[in-house]
Amino acid sequence: MTFSDPVQQPQSRESLAARYRAMRQVSERLCEPLEPDDYQLQSITETSPPKWHLAHVSWFFEAFILTRYRPDYPLFHPRFDYLFNSYYYTLGNMHPRPKRGLLSRPTLKEVYAYREYVDRQMLELIAGIEEEHWQQLEQRVILGLNHEQQHQELLLMDTKHNLSANPLLPAYRSDLSDTVDAAPAMGWREQAGGIYEIGHGGAGFGFDNETPRHQVLMQDHRLADRLVTNGEYLRFMEDGGYIRSEFWLADGWALLNEQGWRHPLYWHLLDGSWRQFTLGGLRDLNLHEPVCHISYYEADAFARWSGKRLPREEELELALNGLSSEGNFLEEDRLHPTPANGGGQWYGDLWNWTSSSYAAYPGFQPLSGSMGEYNGKFMSNQMVLKGGACVTPADHIRASYRNFFYPHDRWQFSGLRLAMD
Repeated sequence: MTFSDPVQQPQSRESLAARYRAMRQVSERLCEPLEPDDYQLQSITETSPPKWHLAHVSWFFEAFILTRYRPDYPLFHPRFDYLFNSYYYTLGNMHPRPKRGLLSRPTLKEVYAYREYVDRQMLELIAGIEEEHWQQLEQRVILGLNHEQQHQELLLMDTKHNLSANPLLPAYRSDLSDTVDAAPAMGWREQAGGIYEIGHGGAGFGFDNETPRHQVLMQDHRLADRLVTNGEYLRFMEDGGYIRSEFWLADGWALLNEQGWRHPLYWHLLDGSWRQFTLGGLRDLNLHEPVCHISYYEADAFARWSGKRLPREEELELALNGLSSEGNFLEEDRLHPTPANGGGQWYGDLWNWTSSSYAAYPGFQPLSGSMGEYNGKFMSNQMVLKGGACVTPADHIRASYRNFFYPHDRWQFSGLRLAMD
C-alpha cells in the first residue's frame, strides 16, 4: 500500500510540517462560525459534537504516532485516551458513542490547548526523528492528515444535523451563496462491457480498503451525466413514491413506515411550499439542485420508479477514472450541492450511492496492528458511495475512494445518479 499525498508529495521534513500545520488550521477555521454552545451538541448517535471531533483527531496523532515514536512521550491527559478513542478496541475501552454530547469537560479551552500541545509535539517529532524512521513516520503522518480531512467533512455534516434539531433552524453561516442556475437535461454516458481494472493503482495516497487493484467484468451500460434533481425527486413523491410498496426494498419499506419518512431529510413543507434546511439556514427548495440527504433505500426506490437502477461501484469508478476531479468541493465554500453545468456532474456536490455492498476486494489485506481497524472491520451491511461531496476537501478525493454508510443513513451529503443496462 502506498502512502503519499496526491497533491503535495512531501520531499522534505519542512514540506510535511507545512502541510501538517495547514491541515490542522482548516479544522479550526471550520469551527470559527460556531458559538461556544454549538461545540457541545450531539443530536443523534451518528453525529458527534464539534468539540469531540477536534479532540479525536488530535488523539489519533497522539495514539498512532507520538506514543509510538517517543516512548517517553508525556500524555496531555491520562484519560483522554478513553474519552477520544472512537472505535479502536485494540487500544482499550472508550466512552460510549451516544454519550459524547454529555462531556461538558474537558472544556472547549482545554480541547484547543490539547490541539496546541499535540501540534507542538508533532512538529518537533517531524523535525527531529532519526533518518531511519523518517519514511515510516511520513506514511503515518499522511494517513493522519487524510483522517483529519474525513473529520472535517464529518464536522460539517454533524453540525448541520445538530443545528437542524433546533426549532429556530439557525444557520451555521449566513454568508453562504445561493444558486440560481438551471440544471441541463439529463444525458447518458455509454460504456462498452469488458474486463477492466479498478482499485487504487499505487500512485498517491490510498486507504487500505481501495486495494488491491483487480479485474472486474462489466456489461454494456449507461450512466446519467448528472445527479437527480429536487424537481425530479418531487415528482416521485407526488406520484406516491413514499406510499407505494412496489418501489421499496423490504427493509426500506419497514423503515419508512416506522420512521414516518415522506420526503428527504431537511425538507420542510411550510404554507404549501417546500423549503430546505441548509448550512446557510432555511431556503426555498431549488428544483434544479441535486436532491440530497437521502438514504440508500430512497435512492433505490427512486431508481426503480424511474425504470432505471443505481450504478455499481465499478461502473462509477471506471467513469470517474477518465474524468477531471474538479467539482464543487469544500474549497468552493458553497457547502451545498449546485445544479450541474454543461460538462456534466461527476465529482463533488454529493456522494453517489451505488448498489454495491461494502466488502473486501479479492486479496485485501488490512493495515497491520491497530490501524487495521480503520476500515476492514466495517465491511458488513454497508453500501459504497463514490465521488465526494460539497463538504469534501478537493485533494482528498480520487476515483478509487470508497466511502461507505449504512443503507438507512441520510444525514451525510448523499445523492443519486441513475444507471441502466
